[in-house]
Amino acid sequence: MKSDIEIAQEAKMLPINEITKKLGIPEDMVENYGKYKAKISLDLLDYIKDRPQGKYVVVTAITPTPLGEGKTTTCIGLGQAMGRLGLSVINTIRQPSLGPVFGIKGGAAGGGYAQCVPMEDFNLHFTGDTHAVALAHNLLAAFLDASLLHKNPLNIDPLTITWPRVVDVSDRALRRVVIGLGGSENGIPRETGFDIAVASEVMAILALTTGLKDLRERLERIVVGYTRDGKAVTAGDLKCAGAMAVLLKDAVKPNLIQTLENTPVFVHAGPFANIAHGNSSILADMMATRLADYTLTEAGFGADIGAEKFFNIKTRFSGLKPSAAVMVATVRALKMHGGAVRVVPGKPLDKDLLAKENMEALDKGCENLDKQIENVTMHGVPVVVALNHFPTDSDKEVQYVLDRSLKAGASAAVVSKVWAEGGAGGIDLAKALVKVCESVPSNFKHLYELDRPIKEKIETIASKIYGADGVTYTPLAERQIRRYTRLGFGNLPICMAKTHLSLSADPNLKGRPRGFTVNVREVRASMGAGFLYPLLGEMRTMPGLPTEPAGAHMDIDEKGRVIGLF
Repeated sequence: MKSDIEIAQEAKMLPINEITKKLGIPEDMVENYGKYKAKISLDLLDYIKDRPQGKYVVVTAITPTPLGEGKTTTCIGLGQAMGRLGLSVINTIRQPSLGPVFGIKGGAAGGGYAQCVPMEDFNLHFTGDTHAVALAHNLLAAFLDASLLHKNPLNIDPLTITWPRVVDVSDRALRRVVIGLGGSENGIPRETGFDIAVASEVMAILALTTGLKDLRERLERIVVGYTRDGKAVTAGDLKCAGAMAVLLKDAVKPNLIQTLENTPVFVHAGPFANIAHGNSSILADMMATRLADYTLTEAGFGADIGAEKFFNIKTRFSGLKPSAAVMVATVRALKMHGGAVRVVPGKPLDKDLLAKENMEALDKGCENLDKQIENVTMHGVPVVVALNHFPTDSDKEVQYVLDRSLKAGASAAVVSKVWAEGGAGGIDLAKALVKVCESVPSNFKHLYELDRPIKEKIETIASKIYGADGVTYTPLAERQIRRYTRLGFGNLPICMAKTHLSLSADPNLKGRPRGFTVNVREVRASMGAGFLYPLLGEMRTMPGLPTEPAGAHMDIDEKGRVIGLF
């Protein structure tokens, strides 16, 4: 089979104006970025406000292997399949970070014959939104250090500064740095660091905002540190929020592209799910749900991470209620959770081992599937399991997973072959989803109430979603929780930062771990985004490159075409 990029480069794309015309978007609300992508004006929200809202479906997954289990591929392929059935459908997904594009994972446009295009643009600079986020973030950092140098009029305690700098590259050498060296003209020396750009609170704000006024107000509330007498210092105090909003005035508009089968895709914002809230923008979803009968949005990584934050953070701010969830699973990952397959990033899979039927390992690994289905249904949302099919899967293994899914509480379970067959390989999945949306009621509810104490909310997520026996806290985390409670920051949702490779905070604990505790190392306050941000275990907000980065295989040919991007 051809590579992803070869398939994408052979795609017969429609001019983006044909896509917007089919959606009924007025021409004066479409801002073209070349022939095949566009930004959509926020004026559209008022134009469509009286239209009924369509079905709202979140696509999530079991705990994945480091290679991913085809969640984006399934989400895009499902949209293509629904288009083949004559249904009105829009996908809403995140823009990928350049860190994993050039690191381990490669591109994030889907795969095989279930991709969004133009694939190279999508995976690289796209319309510049991430650059705008990084610049706005770093401008605030520069304002902060300038204030320290110029007699520190806000009386900021340098030891309490929580605002790092960001760059959209996986660069572990920048995790901790010292700035301001070389004399007073270069600033005040202090220790700081870099996060990857998609972990920036500014990116979270872009994803969670509901409009320009709300964006400006959220930027104003960003906390960068504390005064010597314990008061919070904000971007508003530094008089930087207005300039940040200026830098984001175009980035706040959702981007529109298409799939290989010319169905529409909104791409907007790109927060990671393991170190941020991991969902595409509310603005894109607000548009999509009134433009189409079905909106398929993707939440990052497993249901314990992206979907939990979708249910308990994103929907609180959007007011949108999910109709159903699609749970992506693979036999490969379930065998890994059962101990039969070891998946190491950057190393080829043992295909002989994968092809060997192993029902014992599959049965044990399906405990992860059971728990992830439970993690969705405890929010009152019906689940459709999509088994992403691989050629190494045996018929017996496939049937076992489908039966196990129903036994665990899924409303339907279907094999998906969209990678190899495009929309045609997702027809059964599309029909099953439509049936569930029409016949199984969604009784959506949040996991916790916002007025509960900070620790109680953390411990509710850890026990109910992860299955932990308890939570421990470092002295630093204890001090931070006391500070946030004193300052009135306690009535916010919780955005846990933890490994995506386990239900626990230890990536080595596979399947459905039991008898474990999680340790909260640090708790950050993202007041502009509107959540508190505990870091569990060894979770880092700046990844590093592997021994052989994906970027080592990328190049450009004599005609200017990108090669090696996957």
